[in-house]
Amino acid sequence: MQIEHIKPARSGKPAGHLRRTLVRDFKMNKWKYLIILPVIVYFAIFAYKPMYGVIIAFKNYRPSLGILDSPWVGLLQFKLFFRDIYFWRLLRNTFCISGLSILFGFPAPIILALLLNEIRCSWFKRTVQTISYMPYFISVVVICGLIKAFCQTDGVFNDLIAFFGGERTNLLASKQNFYPIYVGSGIWQSIGWDSIIYLAALSGIDQEQYEAAKIDGASRFGQMVYVTLPGLLPTITILFILRMGGILNVGYEKILLLYQPLTYEVADVFSTYVYRKGIIEANYSYSTAVGLFNSVVNIVFLLLTNGISKKVNETSLF
Repeated sequence: MQIEHIKPARSGKPAGHLRRTLVRDFKMNKWKYLIILPVIVYFAIFAYKPMYGVIIAFKNYRPSLGILDSPWVGLLQFKLFFRDIYFWRLLRNTFCISGLSILFGFPAPIILALLLNEIRCSWFKRTVQTISYMPYFISVVVICGLIKAFCQTDGVFNDLIAFFGGERTNLLASKQNFYPIYVGSGIWQSIGWDSIIYLAALSGIDQEQYEAAKIDGASRFGQMVYVTLPGLLPTITILFILRMGGILNVGYEKILLLYQPLTYEVADVFSTYVYRKGIIEANYSYSTAVGLFNSVVNIVFLLLTNGISKKVNETSLF
């Protein structure tokens, strides 16, 4: 009995066939590629090209020498940052502000979306939605100007405090007031806009599930608990993972406009520290090292949250 020797088949397809496939696909979907082209160009210019400058975190960067010719110092900038007297203060403040924003700010648009979903009067629902969206389109500079005006000794908030028998003070100059003012104003500004994606997810829930819940005797609250919330869970999970991926990205514009030397102890965060070191003091290598550390911590939290979510409820980004 003869045994024939079979030659193993070559893995993959010839390069010419792959090229023809790509050309054919481009011709069939050329308008889709054209639509996505501006996005690709945007990220290439503003996200990937600047990554080349990250290497100055490992150098003693001097503008006169350029990035490549500046002396290499390795991890020196990171060691200096970890030994900095402000490191633990920055870490504490950043996690506190971001943690409070997630704790109170993340559930707020979910609650608003659930409440709007229960409204049956269409004109009232549209009015509430429009009013809640409006603060999002106001400039951060204008928002901070309003906050400063309201928090002054003769401002609206102090008028309310005085009405109930309290003493007038400059609220923004008080350490214990900075977190509530920052987090509360952030919720007010973004709650309506952030609720849009949850309202879109609510519209995709199968209405037959509500009918089945009614037949089983579930009240409107029961329908929300056993039908609406489970339907929203995948969307909530994805947005929470993304939010955790930016846990150290506390909006420095708003903090820069609101904080002052009296509140540095509770308001100074990584982003404002990078601004002072990089822009004001022109210490580019040091500020780049701080920013790189910030980004690495964000990536770690993103991967951890995504991994935990994937194991717990099988919903993840990747």
